[in-house]
Parts: sequence; C-alpha cells; structure tokens
Amino acid sequence: MTSIHQNPFSDLLENSLQSFLKEKIELMLREEIKNYLAVEHPEEPNTRNGYYSRTWETRHGLIPNLQVPRDRQGQFQTELFEPYQRREAWLEDTIIHMYKGGMSTRDIASFIEKMFGTSYSPTTVSNITGTVLEDVAAWQARPLAKRYSVLYLDGMYLKLKRQSVASEVVYLAMGIDEEGHREILSFSIGGKESAYGWREVLQDLHRRGAHEVLLGVFDGLAGLEEAFKETYPKADVQRCVTHKMRNTLPKIRDTDKAEFVADFKVIYTAPDKDVAQANFDLAQQKWGKLYRKELDSWGEQLDVLLRFYDYPPLIRYAIYTSNPIERTNKEIRKRLRPMNSLTNMDAAEKIVYLEAIGYNERWSQRVVTGFGDPKTKAALRKKFAEKYPPSQASEE
Repeated sequence: MTSIHQNPFSDLLENSLQSFLKEKIELMLREEIKNYLAVEHPEEPNTRNGYYSRTWETRHGLIPNLQVPRDRQGQFQTELFEPYQRREAWLEDTIIHMYKGGMSTRDIASFIEKMFGTSYSPTTVSNITGTVLEDVAAWQARPLAKRYSVLYLDGMYLKLKRQSVASEVVYLAMGIDEEGHREILSFSIGGKESAYGWREVLQDLHRRGAHEVLLGVFDGLAGLEEAFKETYPKADVQRCVTHKMRNTLPKIRDTDKAEFVADFKVIYTAPDKDVAQANFDLAQQKWGKLYRKELDSWGEQLDVLLRFYDYPPLIRYAIYTSNPIERTNKEIRKRLRPMNSLTNMDAAEKIVYLEAIGYNERWSQRVVTGFGDPKTKAALRKKFAEKYPPSQASEE
C-alpha cells in the first residue's frame, strides 16, 4: 500500500502549500517588524538587521528556512511564536490529547513521524506532556467554593514504579456545590490508603475554602469517619450502601445470596426512613441466626447507612452510595489499562489531572438529577442555615 508521502501528486500539493505558507508568514513577519520600528517605537535609534533562518512545524507540514527579520538592537520579537518555539501550539495540544487517550509516548512519537515526517523521541514527547505538570500544582491549589452539599471520597490503586513496581493509592475527592454541579475537587497520589492520608486531603480542601459541607459519602475504611469529622464536625456521614453490601456478600452462602440481596434492597429503596428501619428489622429476624455477625454489623452502622433518608427524596439516589466517584475511578483505570505500570509520579499525576479537568469540563454546565428542583434547593439551604448559622460561619 502506497503512503501519502510516496504519491507524487500529494507531494506536489504539499510542497505548494508549504511554499505558499512560507511566503505569507514571511510577509507577515516583515510587516510586523516594520510596524514595530515605525509605529510602536519610532523614538528609538533602531533599524532592521537582516534575517535569521529557522524551521517551523505547522499542521500543514514542516516549513524549512523561514526568514525571520531582526533589528539591530535585538529587541524585536514576533508575536507569531516564542524565541525558541519550533512548532505550533496545536501540536503540543494534539500530543497531550493523544497521551490522555491512552497512547504511549513511543506510539505518539511513531505516529508524528509517520504523519509529519518529523522524528520525535519518546523522551521529547514526554517532555511535551510534561508541560501539563505546570498546570497541576495551580489546579491543586485553586480556591474552592465555600459550600458543598455533598462531598464524595474514594480511593483507587494504580501501579507505580519507583525503585520497584507497587500499587499506590489515588485519593480522589468530588463535590456537589449549591447549584448542583458536580466537580472533582482534588487528587493526591502515594502510599497505601489510610485515615491519615484522608485527613490531609480533607484539611487541604478546608484550607482552599471548602468550609461548609452537609454530607460526606464514603466507604467504611477504618478511621475515615473520624478523620472526616475532625475537619467537618457539623456534617452528616453517609456510609456507602454499595460498599457495605459488597463487603457482606462474600460471607453469604451462594444458595442464599439472591434472596438475601432482595431482602436488603427493600431497606435502602424504601419510601422513608421508618419503613427502611422496619424492613431491616424483618431482615434481621429472618437472617440474624444464620448470619449473626453480618447482621450485627449492619445494625451497628444502620444510622450512617440510612442517613440519606434525612435528605430530600429527589437526591437520595445520588447520595446513598459513592458510585458517582467510583465511575470516575473506573474511567481512570481504563486509561491506565494499556500500561503495566507508570514510570514515575509525574506520569501518574499527568494522567489523573487530564481526566479530572476533562470530567469537570463535561459537568460544569450540568446539574445532578434532583439538585435543581426548587424544593430540594430550599431544603438544602435550610440545612446549611441550621448547621452553619451566619454568626458561627463567620467565626470559622
């Protein structure tokens, strides 16, 4: 199969286009320095001083020997590109999007060479994607809204290579603000998931302005509820029902699982908290002798497992589980699947950051189901007023 670079007509067309672009860009450069000397700085004793040659990579191909004018005092700088820039910004953006899409740096380098005839090493591609790191720190330090109706917390593991390859946690925090917009608020990477690690995440959220939270939704990690309450003592806690059921089922006999699940489903899909409590009492009578430890565990945690019933009906489906943040973790895992392990912390941060900003862009104008309802918004405003009275809020 003949490639486009082996087609004489295509080569002629490409050369003609590049010659045309070269001519027009050089014309723009000459007009630009003329305006710089005669209009912008007419008072300075400065004149043109010939040209220097450079290459310029565009989406239409490589333009060689581009003649860039210069002035005698070396003060003129074209607005078309930076002094040491050798390619249009679109190529960096394309490389970053390919990287985000799951291509390795080696695959991207090979693709660019085939498409543009320009040789890029995987290291060069890695350096280009490294520009993302300049944005990560600013993003992680950006100010947050004061109020979040819901704060989801969940950790996921990725394989990270330091001296050896090991699984390390990604701490991910997601919030729903007063207007019902869902947003990834922060992420941090490293070590094993722990209450201490979450305590640092939560303190960081508070430092950045997230001072008032109504409800925290997370799994049953030991010490996490206490860490959450240290930072947000007035907030409610919703233990993720899905996690709880997932942890319970391995201890239930296969012959009982379908019936057990059905009996417990009516607990967290009941019309109100009283009916949910009654349904749990029935399940406890039915299964308590056979699975005493499991039912005792549910009973001890029932308050935080059914906390979502204290909130408006239209949003209960969104808050009884941490599924929204788990789905985001699933997308990140999908992005990481082609890689056996990440070469370093920078590579991990680049990928998670790109996924996070992509998610936030998609949800920036969308309202989570139920949160836009006027009655729901009024009920949540009332809860904020009760938990964070204006006088106390100002003191915090």
